[in-house]
Amino acid sequence: MAQAAEPGPARPVGEVLRDPGYLRLLLLATVLGVPLSLVAFGFLALEHAAQNGLWEHLPQHLGYAVAPWWWPLPLLAVGGLLVAWVVTRLPGAGGHVPARGLNAAATEPSALPGVVLAGLASLAFGAVLGPEAPLMAIGSGLALLAVRSARRAGSPQLVAVLGAAGSATTISTVFGSPLVAAVLIIEAAGLGGPGLLALILPSLLASGVGALVLTGFGRWTGLDTGGLALPSVPPDDPLEAGDFLWGVPLAVVIAVVMWVAVTLGGRIADWTAKHPGPRTVLCAVAVAVALAAYGLCTGRSPEEAALSGQETLAELAADPGAWPISVLLWLLLFKGLAWSVSLGALRGGPIFPALLVGPVLALVFAGLPGFGVTTALAVGIVSAAAAVTRLPVTASVLATLLLGRDAPEQMAVVLVCAVVAFATGELLRSRRHRGTSADASRGRPG
Repeated sequence: MAQAAEPGPARPVGEVLRDPGYLRLLLLATVLGVPLSLVAFGFLALEHAAQNGLWEHLPQHLGYAVAPWWWPLPLLAVGGLLVAWVVTRLPGAGGHVPARGLNAAATEPSALPGVVLAGLASLAFGAVLGPEAPLMAIGSGLALLAVRSARRAGSPQLVAVLGAAGSATTISTVFGSPLVAAVLIIEAAGLGGPGLLALILPSLLASGVGALVLTGFGRWTGLDTGGLALPSVPPDDPLEAGDFLWGVPLAVVIAVVMWVAVTLGGRIADWTAKHPGPRTVLCAVAVAVALAAYGLCTGRSPEEAALSGQETLAELAADPGAWPISVLLWLLLFKGLAWSVSLGALRGGPIFPALLVGPVLALVFAGLPGFGVTTALAVGIVSAAAAVTRLPVTASVLATLLLGRDAPEQMAVVLVCAVVAFATGELLRSRRHRGTSADASRGRPG
């Protein structure tokens, strides 16, 4: 692909599609899709097998039905040592620190061994992180590896496009949908700048309120507007006024909790960076202590609080009534603490644990008058995702896919809570940034 031209008026789409360089780029992306998907599948399969071996098969081999409360202590001590070695010895320091958010930038191929090793050591041994960040890094790094370094150096645009395409290919394997991957990459790249975001937020909010009004009038009047629908999968839990009365304030609360957890993770990351070797190990042990405390306080397996939270979320959504409020509160406390420390010191993605912490917090309040369990799950998922990723559209799409057949009925509250949680998180960040700038200004010598 030719070197990027100087910024100027946008080219018509037809002209771009006739560009031989762009057509070659599309062909390259298509060809790379197959091997990158296979690599991502292999990484996930290896991670899953290692998790099962360490957290299920090994305890059973030693005579335990489930992992005992102390099980995270030796595992995460070993995992912390492995991550510390990667961070201090290999190029790229094991990849992006998850407390800094999702990294949409391309990954240098030289950093790939460290990304893979640090990701596996963190995720398999019990870090409260998801696999999305290592997968994005692997996809972008391998995509760039397919192009000679001299050509990359001469075309920054090629690096950006191929890196994004590689990340989208690999991350679609873990989210189970190429749509989530595509929207995430587009939104994370900030295409359109603040102006596009300023357009998206009122559009999401108006769409959510409009859907609520339309649904309400349709139910009250009995009239049919002939909208697009799939009658074979009717919604199970209709929205009521109480769902909004409780759901919208709860979205604010969830966003505040997410902000506190990520802010704490950022401070831990700053502390760890000063002496990454020993402090990475200390943080891994701190994660283990939080997970062991969950096992001690609840008498349940610490595996419920460890790892990415995918399996625990599935169990929680399948039978919320089987989880006492006391267990949910302990899970919220210890999972949240372990997640914050993992964000600052270990390697993985920030999204998956948030998708458990948010619903756990929401389900604590599911017994309130007029607040349904399905709506609590919807509010928890979309609010946590929007606050952590800072991508409200991606959060809405992700929540819609996770809710499955209940999504159409919950769409109004999903869109409104996505905007509320995102705006709450951004206001908290901007306030903290202004406070930090003011403190720095007062401390500056005159």
